Amino acid sequence: MIRRVFDWLEDRTGARKLAHSFLYQNIPGGARWRYVWGNAFLFALFLQAVTGVTMWFGYSPGAHSAWESVYYIQMHVHAGWFVRGLHHFNAQLLTVLLAARLAQIIVDGTYRAPREINFWICLLMLFVVLAASVTGWLLPWDQKGYWETKVATNILSITPIVGPALRRIAVGGSEFGHLTLTRFFALHAGVIPASLLALIVIHIYLFRRHGYAWRPPLRKPAAWWWPDQALRDATACFALICVLLALTLNHHGAQLAPPADPTDNYSAARPEWFFLPLYQFLKLFPGGTEVIGAIVIPGLFFTLIALMPFIARRRFGQIFNVATLVAAILVAAGLIVKAISADRYDPQFIAAKRQLQIDSVRIKVLARAQGIPPTGALTLLQNDPLTQGPRLFAKYCASCHRFDGQNGMGLPASDKQSASDLKDFGTRAWLAGLLDPARVTNINYFGGTTHTNGKMAKFVRTKVAAFTPEQKADLANVIMAVSAEAQLPGQRDIDERDVAAIKQGAALIPGAMRCGDCHPFHDTVDNATAPELTGWASRDWLISFIGNPKQDRFYADRNDRMPGFADEHILDAQQITMLADWLRGAK
Repeated sequence: MIRRVFDWLEDRTGARKLAHSFLYQNIPGGARWRYVWGNAFLFALFLQAVTGVTMWFGYSPGAHSAWESVYYIQMHVHAGWFVRGLHHFNAQLLTVLLAARLAQIIVDGTYRAPREINFWICLLMLFVVLAASVTGWLLPWDQKGYWETKVATNILSITPIVGPALRRIAVGGSEFGHLTLTRFFALHAGVIPASLLALIVIHIYLFRRHGYAWRPPLRKPAAWWWPDQALRDATACFALICVLLALTLNHHGAQLAPPADPTDNYSAARPEWFFLPLYQFLKLFPGGTEVIGAIVIPGLFFTLIALMPFIARRRFGQIFNVATLVAAILVAAGLIVKAISADRYDPQFIAAKRQLQIDSVRIKVLARAQGIPPTGALTLLQNDPLTQGPRLFAKYCASCHRFDGQNGMGLPASDKQSASDLKDFGTRAWLAGLLDPARVTNINYFGGTTHTNGKMAKFVRTKVAAFTPEQKADLANVIMAVSAEAQLPGQRDIDERDVAAIKQGAALIPGAMRCGDCHPFHDTVDNATAPELTGWASRDWLISFIGNPKQDRFYADRNDRMPGFADEHILDAQQITMLADWLRGAK
């Protein structure tokens, strides 16, 4: 009965005959390891299709839904991170496998007649696979992919005559947005796979027509593809799976950077490693000469590759082709090493990468704690003090102040420091430095301001410097009391522990220490000449101070250059609040 069913299927489909023709294809010289590249590529392509379609079930291409849907796949779908990791790393291996296949053809010289067209098909497939990678970068709509794709489309725009039009067509306008995502998704999941499938069908047809190519002399007799070559191909596919599993498990899938923010330029935007040679090569062509490095020279190089079947007919032509291939590999490797080495010592690149890692972790914490609002995940970061605080500080405060000696974003500030370092502002340690005779006039406190010769600095340099051990002990309690006014989140436990010392210090402020002669502290002071200590460095105090330090409760007409960020409409209320919360160590 079973035999009759199989005979019926064979009569209608010819499947048995077709399978036999594939399994028992003749291989001159027998099975060889260098023949595994083609089938390994097809296996990787099949895996890419499976993982891609699997993610497609949960993906939504939209400016306010793409990142959110990838986050859902990554964090909530069972094994979603694993599938996405396989897809990410397999995309890179596809390029390696196809490049290795082309290199094998060139080295073996098997692009000669009648196989020239199949060689060109392989070359076209490489461009299509690279296009699939580029269009895939943008789909998560995260900060890394957004700016990487910007770099790629900017290169596209310098194509002579048609460049700007091509970029507008790809982007869907002048700037990246919803239309860009839908177009890239259509290309990545529709046009490019269809084009690649068509090329593979043509390639297989031509391969079947011409059979395996070989280089004389043949030291072994001919053999069938099954089982020897099939075993080698299966071993190569198994090795491919092992590499993918190692990469995916080691990195716990593919990275999901924070949502794309067009207003926050990611200065560490780099293409994937296999595009680094072109990226580094373009640095040799500054100004208006980029078209030479991006279009002219690469175009001439790939034209030379395409002409290799004809060059090989000449005397020493094959040697020239192989030498060209080796030289190209060495140059590409050298450019990759140079690009990586340059980034390794670039402080801006390092700081941007570090901030990206911080934001990547932070957005997941916020999404888990608060959920994703209808306005999109980016809103979580835009309203987060821990994310926006350092950016606001770097932009508006670092021209004078420092944060742990830097600009808040982990980079040296471009302007000379002329005001205090605000790292740990409000803490006991910061106050202890301010009241230290050896430090009060250094650059991290009053050293760069007009207050370096003021009453406070003179009091610390003369009176405090002469304190007895008992007075120094009282001063330590005063520092505790003033710092406790800040109600810092990170200091809550020790403030609760030292209640007695804080109470004692609070009593000393208007009394023995005479701080109340200048500073208001839970009482009025006639003709106050120094900032109010009531609620000093607390959230409300700091917000009010940043908004206008010229208020009578702060510096009044003794203010030294600090603008009123609220009164002068430099920052809005939300920005000031986020900056204050960040300075106070909000979590």
